[in-house]
Amino acid sequence: MDSALFDYHLPIARIAQEPAAQRDASRLMVVDRKTRQITHTTFAQIGDHLPANARFFRNNAAVLKARIFGQRPSGGKVECLLLQPAEDAVTWWCLLRPGKKTLQVGTFGIDGEYSAEVLNAGENGNYRVRFHPVRDESVTDLSERLGIMPLPPYIERTIDDPRRANDNERYQTVYADYDKRVAVAAPTAGLHFTPDLIARLEARGAQFHDLTLQVGIGTFHPIQVDNILDHNIHHEWYEIPATAFESLQQTSPGPRVAVGTTSVRSIEDAMRRSQSAPETCLTPAGSVQAEADIFIYPPARLEAVDALITNFHLPKSTLLCLVSAFLSPGDERGIEWLLALYAEAIEHNYNFYSYGDAMLIV
Repeated sequence: MDSALFDYHLPIARIAQEPAAQRDASRLMVVDRKTRQITHTTFAQIGDHLPANARFFRNNAAVLKARIFGQRPSGGKVECLLLQPAEDAVTWWCLLRPGKKTLQVGTFGIDGEYSAEVLNAGENGNYRVRFHPVRDESVTDLSERLGIMPLPPYIERTIDDPRRANDNERYQTVYADYDKRVAVAAPTAGLHFTPDLIARLEARGAQFHDLTLQVGIGTFHPIQVDNILDHNIHHEWYEIPATAFESLQQTSPGPRVAVGTTSVRSIEDAMRRSQSAPETCLTPAGSVQAEADIFIYPPARLEAVDALITNFHLPKSTLLCLVSAFLSPGDERGIEWLLALYAEAIEHNYNFYSYGDAMLIV
């Protein structure tokens, strides 16, 4: 399948640089797959477009302040992006800037705070780094003190941009579990929820189930090959608690609403693995733990998602492939339809990407 099918032009002005003043004031495009009706509203009104007993499945991963800075012994600056732990709690896979020069020197850090050894280079420009904090603290605690939010490159910020204080709050969901600071990108579809909106939905009869997927930088990688089947899909660790997985396997009482593509990846990977090789993912307690390597694209059919909340995604991204498959299960018509919906969103001045507006597909 030609990757050019998933390309489109987005005016720069439509890339959101800041979130809406209030989370649920974001705009919402509601798409009915059966009637093809499109409704333009706000996220605060999402309950008007779902049954009262909807079951929401959301990613509660918290975003780590993963960008930390240091110096080489020569005084040269180093920028380090924490990606994921390696073999122990103090050794991490990281991106380094500059990479090769820092690897040659072998060390960097901040006097009085930490030192770090660059152990070796890995694949895809990654480096294995062992940290030695001066204080008795974990690497995640160190980054929480010294790091900054790893905003995607299309959100323009200088290091000392005063808007970063707001980013610390708004680039996290209100239900993020800070004991699960495992993500280097936010599960952005969840950014629109407020505690009040969640309470109102629950009062109507909705259920909310948490799962955790470690969102990595692979979520931003565009498809750079001509045939999407040749794309090397990124892997992300996830966990679905037993109660949530049990609910996912039931088609009633209410529709299963995936909050974001990260939730979809977790759900669909878990359904596939639990059926084909349960010993690789099911724990004795009934939860699912695995590394998602699923690539969802047309004409796929999703097994356990009845409705999808999602933001507007980058051209030629795997997330576009996923959403187009959900729009029209079992065929490829969702590709053209999704691009038509995006064109309408652009015409109506919707904001795109992480801090942008949302879609609800039912």
